[in-house]
This record gives sequence, structure tokens and C-alpha cells, in this order.
Amino acid sequence: MFRITQFMRELVDPTPLRPRREPSGPVVIWNLVRRCNLTCKHCYSGSTNTDFPGELSTDEVFTVMEDLKAFGVPVLILSGGEPLMRKDIFAISHRAKAQGFYTALSSNGTLIDAATIDEIAAVDYDYVGVSLDGIGATHDRFRRQEGAFDQALNGLRLCRERGLKVGLRFTMTQDNQHELPDLLALMEREDIDKFYFSHLNYGGRGNINRGDDSELTATRGAMDMLFDAALASVRSGRHREFVSGNNDADGAYLLLWAMRRFPDRADHLRAKLEQWGGNASGINVANIDNLGNVHPDTFWWHHTLGNVRERRFSEIWTDLSDPIMAGLKRRPRQIGGRCGDCHYFAICNGNTRVRAHQITGDPWAEDPGCYLTDTEIGVEDAGERVPMVGYLGKRKYVAAS
Repeated sequence: MFRITQFMRELVDPTPLRPRREPSGPVVIWNLVRRCNLTCKHCYSGSTNTDFPGELSTDEVFTVMEDLKAFGVPVLILSGGEPLMRKDIFAISHRAKAQGFYTALSSNGTLIDAATIDEIAAVDYDYVGVSLDGIGATHDRFRRQEGAFDQALNGLRLCRERGLKVGLRFTMTQDNQHELPDLLALMEREDIDKFYFSHLNYGGRGNINRGDDSELTATRGAMDMLFDAALASVRSGRHREFVSGNNDADGAYLLLWAMRRFPDRADHLRAKLEQWGGNASGINVANIDNLGNVHPDTFWWHHTLGNVRERRFSEIWTDLSDPIMAGLKRRPRQIGGRCGDCHYFAICNGNTRVRAHQITGDPWAEDPGCYLTDTEIGVEDAGERVPMVGYLGKRKYVAAS
């Protein structure tokens, strides 16, 4: 995850560069159930409204949680499918909170209603994230259910009214990129705490539909828009949080943006970005699926490292006999093509890796989702890729030069 607001604060009010602090353990995104009441177009888990056999029992989940806690895992993101369709979700959530995990609920929002909000509030989740793919009919079309937008928005409002931190998650494709300005306006209007912008990653139905991935120019325009929103929020003193995910080139692009807007702070920002270090799949981000399989992150379901029924998570996560896991943990990673020669490799760490693996079969090939030009990254002998002018909503964005 790339914390845009955090780095924007460094441009407005710099803080001293201190030694890097390594997390005690990885953030674990846990797909507790695969069943979902929706069949979203870009679902990485390929969920549907049916029971999937072999899912972990309540007792098995509790046993794994004990190991995660002992291993130093600080954060559990409880996901699905739709986690609220798991009958023991609140028992699991209460146990996670009691054990001291930062506990987040990742939901499509449609089942957060009058019947469930009391139990959700009783858990006191540290964060509730709800995915929106656009406003009204656009969202309903992506979610393949009429009325899904109104239900999700109602769920967000109910959580906010109970004092829970809430956030929007938006995955941008060519079919919904025009909705970003309206979603940012919705965030302000509804007093929502956090906006998570997800680049389309190639897993599950997201891989099947990767032809819908936004063109590189539109991606740059979207990032410019998010940077502007984050900067305005920081300058106004509002407590809004803007983050992005699944494309660590965002860090390098922010540096290029800052070189134009804050040239006197660019060196400081670069040092902070390099300290962040970019992609952390297989290092500080982990995934457990509904069957107990462990993956480097949620988009690596085609590659399993082990199963928590057979080995403890802590043993699986530290085992470097798997070549992909060993390569992800290697510092620096050995990446080919444009990524390997990039001036900003220390910032992005070779990006997500799963896009390269899905398209080329080689997890160490250059990332096809990088939206920086050859000139910008210092690689000018492979045929220049020059983005054109992009449009989002009524605003015009010109690619950085």
C-alpha cells in the first residue's frame, strides 16, 4: 500500500529521516470465506453465491490466529468473498480484537444494514472498507446487482454514524475511470475517512478482464487527481487519508510530481520513499485463502506456498525453499527489463510482480503495468513510450515531462 497522504505531509511539513523500522510481522489479508452475494467483474477470488467446501472451521481459524499473534502479525484484514456471509464472522472478529490485532473488515457493504450494524459496532473494527466501482448504475453494473450502490452507501453511513473509521475502495478500469472525480466528491460529501485507489491487478476475474486495464495516460491522470486531493486535504487540516495499491510505480511518479511542485523538497521525499521501499508482497504482506492456503499476497492465488492445516503460518512464511518466495524476499530483487535498469528501483522494488508472471510466465520480468516513460526512468534504448493527454471527468491532465 502506498500512503499518499503520509508522503504529502512530508512535502508540506518535513520530518527528520530516522532509521527504518521493520514491522513485527506481515499484514495478513485473510479470505475467511469465498461465498459472496455478488459476482463482481474484477473479483480476484472468483467468488459466487454458493458454499465452497473445505473452508477452515472456527476452531481452525482460532488456532491459526494464535500462531499469527505469536509470530508478530500486527494486522488482520478479514475479507472474502463477503466476510459477513460467514456465520462465525463476529466470533472471529471479537477474538481478533481481544488478541490485540488491528482488525479490519473488507466488505462489499450490501450486508451492512439494520440487521447487522449492532454486531458490527459491537466488534468495534479498527477500519471498515467498502468497495465502490462508481456512482449508481456504474457500480451496479460492475457488481452485477441492481441496487448494490445504494446498499453499499447505506452501509458506509451506518458504520460512520456508529463512529467506525470507514473507507472507499475503488479499482479503476477503462470502463469506470470517468467516475473517479465523482467518487472523490462523494468522499467529501459523506465525510468518509479514507480513499483507497486500487490499480487493476491480474488475479481471478481481474486477470480474465485485464483487457479493461486503464491506459497508462488515464492512470497518470488519476494519480495527479489523487495527489491534488491529498495535498488540498493536508493543507486544509482535514483528516482525510488517500492511499493506493497494486502499482508501486506510484512512489516514483509522486517524486516526479514533487520535482515540479516542490523542487526544494524532492531530495527529502526521495529519501523517505526509498526508506518505504516499495512492493512488500511476500515480505510484509501475506494472504491466507478460505482453504488455508498461504500466498505472497491476494493476487497470487495461482501460487501456493503451503497450507496452515499442514504447517504453521510462521513456518510457511519463513521457508525460502519456494523460488518465488525466495525471490520476493531477496534484497535487492533481481528483476529484468525496464524494471531492472530503472533509476527508481529503490523506491518501487520492482512493483507487484504478479502482472509480469501472468502475462509472461516469468515473475522477474519487467512489470507491464508501469506507467512511467523510458526517459523518466532513465531507460531510453528500448523504444520510448510516450503517454498522451488524458481526460478524467471535466478535467484535463497532461503527462509529466
